[in-house]
Amino acid sequence: MRQRIGGWRWAALWLFAFSLLWNTVGAQIRYTIPEELKEGSIVGNIAKDLGFDVSDIAERKLRIASESNRQYFSVDSGKGDLVVNSRIDRETLCGQSASCLMPLQIVIENPLQMHKVEIEIQDINDNAPNFHNKDGVLKISELTAPGVRFNLEIAEDLDVGSNSLKSYSLSTNNFFRLNLKTVKNGRQIPELVLEKSLDREKQAVHKLILTALDGGNPVKSGTSLLQIIVQDFNDNEPKFDVAVYKASVLESAVIGSSVIKIKATDLDEGLNSEIQYLLAAHTPELVRNAFSVNAETGEITVIGKLDYEATTSYTFDVCAKDKGNPELEGQSSVQIDIIDENDNPPEIILTSLPSPVPENSTVGTVVALITVKDLDSGNNGKVELIVSPDLPFKLKPTFDSHYSLITDSLLDCEVHSEYNVEILAMDFGVPPLKTVKTVNVKVLDVNDNQPIFSQSSYNVYINENNLAGVSLFSVSAVDTDQDKNALLTYSVLDLSSNQVPASSYFYINSENGTIYSMSSFDYEKMKLISIVVQSRDHGSPSLSSNATVHVFILDRNDNAPVIIYPSTSMGSVTHQRMPRSAKAGHLVTKVTAVDADSGHNAWLFYRLAEATDASLFSVNLHTGEVRTKRAVSEHDDSSQRLVIEIKDNGEPIQSTTVTVDILIEDGFHEPISDYREKIIEPNKKSSKITLYLIISLASVSLFCLLTFFILLVKCARGSRRGSSCCIRRTNSEYKNPNRNLQIQLNTDGPIKYVEVLGGDMMSQSQSFGSYLSPMSEFSDLTLVKPSSTTNFTDTLNVLDASLPDSAWTFESQQVRKPRCKKLMCIHTLYYLYLTAVEAAQAAVSGEQILNTRTPTETCRSSSTLTGPLSMWRFWEET
Repeated sequence: MRQRIGGWRWAALWLFAFSLLWNTVGAQIRYTIPEELKEGSIVGNIAKDLGFDVSDIAERKLRIASESNRQYFSVDSGKGDLVVNSRIDRETLCGQSASCLMPLQIVIENPLQMHKVEIEIQDINDNAPNFHNKDGVLKISELTAPGVRFNLEIAEDLDVGSNSLKSYSLSTNNFFRLNLKTVKNGRQIPELVLEKSLDREKQAVHKLILTALDGGNPVKSGTSLLQIIVQDFNDNEPKFDVAVYKASVLESAVIGSSVIKIKATDLDEGLNSEIQYLLAAHTPELVRNAFSVNAETGEITVIGKLDYEATTSYTFDVCAKDKGNPELEGQSSVQIDIIDENDNPPEIILTSLPSPVPENSTVGTVVALITVKDLDSGNNGKVELIVSPDLPFKLKPTFDSHYSLITDSLLDCEVHSEYNVEILAMDFGVPPLKTVKTVNVKVLDVNDNQPIFSQSSYNVYINENNLAGVSLFSVSAVDTDQDKNALLTYSVLDLSSNQVPASSYFYINSENGTIYSMSSFDYEKMKLISIVVQSRDHGSPSLSSNATVHVFILDRNDNAPVIIYPSTSMGSVTHQRMPRSAKAGHLVTKVTAVDADSGHNAWLFYRLAEATDASLFSVNLHTGEVRTKRAVSEHDDSSQRLVIEIKDNGEPIQSTTVTVDILIEDGFHEPISDYREKIIEPNKKSSKITLYLIISLASVSLFCLLTFFILLVKCARGSRRGSSCCIRRTNSEYKNPNRNLQIQLNTDGPIKYVEVLGGDMMSQSQSFGSYLSPMSEFSDLTLVKPSSTTNFTDTLNVLDASLPDSAWTFESQQVRKPRCKKLMCIHTLYYLYLTAVEAAQAAVSGEQILNTRTPTETCRSSSTLTGPLSMWRFWEET
């Protein structure tokens, strides 16, 4: 290639020179330089050699003309030297030519001239011999006879002359030698001669180094690695590394898992050494379904499901066969052991179905029989059974892998009617496997719970005069047992303390506990009825419980007011007298009435319905006092008739009237006037009365003070012992349901009275009544003997009390215990004490006893009192 390039360049140069010579005439100069000169090296003084002065170079414009694209030379215009402008490679310019000339044209423009210059490029030993293939390969059969020759690749040296290629050499070996063969053009070709037979199985590859040397000084060389491959002949069968391959694999190995890799070797090569692996022809189908052998790599892989419990080990033969002609093969055995894994969870088997267990069964009662098994081996097959610790059951081992499920504590059907017993079976493998089986155990109910009412006692309120057969109330009880043990029946029990059987008053629905009234009730006769309701289950034996129902009768306005004063027992008209000298505001009389009802129904109001002279008299709305509206004149009739109407506050309103005939007399003196005159002029009789009252007052006061201090000391001691002298109130329970002490302040119109009731709840209570008129101007104190609360009409016949100014009620319709039993005594004593004080005051002042109060009313009105009265307030507030 380089020779072609050099020839083309020379042709161009000669053509260029010929064209210049055709136009001009000049001299010819030759220079000789070696290749590879450095840039700036001086070839010669071109100006001097051409006969020019240095100063003429710039004026005449001397320059180098070349057809080459590259300027190898330039002219130093200051000195006239021809200088190397770039690297010159002879092999590039001239190739293998013996002579290498580079023509140059020197052009002078003023006047125009051209001169030819030749530069000879001399070769230097700058190139070493070179092999095109640094690694040569030569294949020789191991059957080749000694003496056979093989041509080798020749080397090439770009240098010429003495620097060119001169000789070859071969590295030392035992099988080959080098021979140089000379051809027509004098070139030498290296040959490789086999001197000894080859054996591929002993040495399959021979590596030799071929060296080419040139004639330069110093000598340069080039090398080529010659690799001689000995071709094989199929004279060796494949052989396995070991006689028996042993491996193990987990039984859980997935399909495609590698088990072991067998390997056989064949000393041959090529097809003779290419081995295929396969199972022996007599391999069982069981092995073929579980394993396969890769024909190329000899890798044995899993192709089927392995199960240690089915087969613990596999033993089979494998073959290795080459591809020579004829084929040769070798054999070996493979033993694959299956490693047991914990791949089988424990199995829980119920030997017997669980039977229902009565809740009263003893601890240790057998519920079910259980068997457990695990198909794994070793620790993987050891199983532990566990029952949840929060259940009343446990497992008792009987013999190997057999257990009994027994009760571990007492059962209660009302708490749990059945149990889902979770039995956990866990083996000892890594990781452990577990199985959970749920055993349903039913608990049979036993009648061990009595019915329980929602309340121990109930309060029911009904109006008097109610309709018979009306539903009053429903009681409810529950039984935590089941089925017939929880089926309840209700009934009413008759108490021995009741005078009248409760069944005559009430009826109860035996299925739902609804209570109905069998008769109508009258509040004035009966205020409270207590009955006992029983709930009984249907178990065997039957159990029952009781609850008390207190039926309170509520008052209705079914009684009209009854006149107490003035008395009309002798006729329908009462007669009163008054002096004609009476002034305005004179108290003529006082009408007093009571109402058998209670609360608002007993609030009474008075009004003047008719009058002979309405301008003369008036009636107080609340007290019933009849007073003159003006002074009586001589023209007024001496006989006056008044019709007074008394109404209650109930719904509907009940009323009654009383007719009062008033006789106006001249010179009539009232008892009160005479009494006041006697005060001004006391006589012996009044003095004696005063003395008696003072003595009585002193006695009662002393007695009261002693009682106060005695009770105070007792209560102080009782409080130290953790008890109290007072009994707390309760709204629905009674310490003793058969006895009841009631203190009731009722308001029947303007009349205030105290009732102390005693006796059984169902019986007709005894009553001590005190009827008072604290706000009246004329009052009387009446002590009523014990009587029945129902015989109210008879009580009214013995009452003679004054009308109150306003109506109030201490306790209405509701019956409660007194706060303190001992306070009852204080009430009574203080009441007597205050009565005596008022009587003494009246005796001293010469007036009548105007005000009489109940103990409670007296206490409330004495907020400013001191001494015993302040002690009373202490007890009252306590």
